[in-house]
Amino acid sequence: MTSLDSVLDKDGVRLTVEDAVATVTLTNPDKRNAQSPALWRALAQAGRSLPGTARIVVLRGEGKSFSAGLDRQAFTPEGFEGEPSFLDLARGSDAELDAVIAEYQEAFTWWRRSDVITIAAVQGHAIGAGFQLALACDLRVVAQDVQFAMRETSLGLVPDLTGTHPLVSLVGYARALEICATGRFVHAEEAERTGLANLVVPGDELDDAVHDLASALLAAPRDAVIETKALLQGVHGRSYEEQRTAERAAQARRLRDLAGIGD
Repeated sequence: MTSLDSVLDKDGVRLTVEDAVATVTLTNPDKRNAQSPALWRALAQAGRSLPGTARIVVLRGEGKSFSAGLDRQAFTPEGFEGEPSFLDLARGSDAELDAVIAEYQEAFTWWRRSDVITIAAVQGHAIGAGFQLALACDLRVVAQDVQFAMRETSLGLVPDLTGTHPLVSLVGYARALEICATGRFVHAEEAERTGLANLVVPGDELDDAVHDLASALLAAPRDAVIETKALLQGVHGRSYEEQRTAERAAQARRLRDLAGIGD
């Protein structure tokens, strides 16, 4: 593809593809890109709709905020039109509730698949589900006005949209606990210092910085990047010796591929 192709545009989510770069945009700036079950289903569909040519996926939000988190309408008795309210869900069985939350989580899981590198471009508020969506990506480039916060605990809930694992991996258990339990804001300087942000830039430079990073990531051969990402993702589940073994196996595959020798 050499032009910007629209693949999906529904329920506050738009997926466009240009060459090897796909962009997923949250498109409800009037509500600060607040999230809903319909939006989560659209995000999951965006992941399933990625063409095989995509190597980089950029996640961004229109307007002043990346995402202010879950739309509070979810907690009203009427909920969202055509959707069971969260109060209704709470009355279901454990198995039913587990299945619903697992479905919601699908919007947040595909960003770490090994065949793409995902970049969240984050400005303004990234709160609760918005914070967890940014954490779902491999990399985060943030504007100087960014405000991360995990507010679920303050509402009597827990972060359940896959954000706890990457948060602890990035900032450590103690800081992650403090961020979640207090619900406080994490601003740009702390985000960069603690590893939440790979790069902090002025807001008017956010798009250019993401474009430059995507271009740099595309410079290396795709298969080498895929193998490297898979190696790094597996570190926490392996011992040092197991990681050494995984490195050798991955390098053998790369050498054979470069030499044109099949397994």
